[in-house]
Amino acid sequence: MNHSPKLRSLVDRLRQIALFEIGGLLLITPPFVWLSGVPLTDSLGLLALIAAIAALWNAAYNTSFDWLEGRLTGRTADHRPVLLRGIHALGFEGGLLLISLPIIMNWSGMGWREALIADISLALTYVAYAFVFNLIYDRVFPIDEMPSTA
Repeated sequence: MNHSPKLRSLVDRLRQIALFEIGGLLLITPPFVWLSGVPLTDSLGLLALIAAIAALWNAAYNTSFDWLEGRLTGRTADHRPVLLRGIHALGFEGGLLLISLPIIMNWSGMGWREALIADISLALTYVAYAFVFNLIYDRVFPIDEMPSTA
């Protein structure tokens, strides 16, 4: 199949990333501080760094996933079926886990097991959050109603 899928504009993608990361930081910082025992300022720095990395990963991963899905199915991301939404969220968090684990270990002083548990806990929370956030985002900002960038 040789489809050229309609993708989100750069402005829309930046809005999506910014809203996702801000919401994620507001959601996760308080329980992370409480459960990890890492001081608030260290936790904020660590989570902000991971959020910045996640934002870059978000842009690359979502654009690539949307492009590949469009090429293979001819559909836009806002029409993604529920099962594929779950796969999409797990893929995003799995990739981020590989990037963030060594950062958590070095920043917090946690051993690899503690850091892995913390990272998996963050990932599971973000998988659920990503699923809900992207479902809502696609309903509020559908691609079909966006002006063409071509």
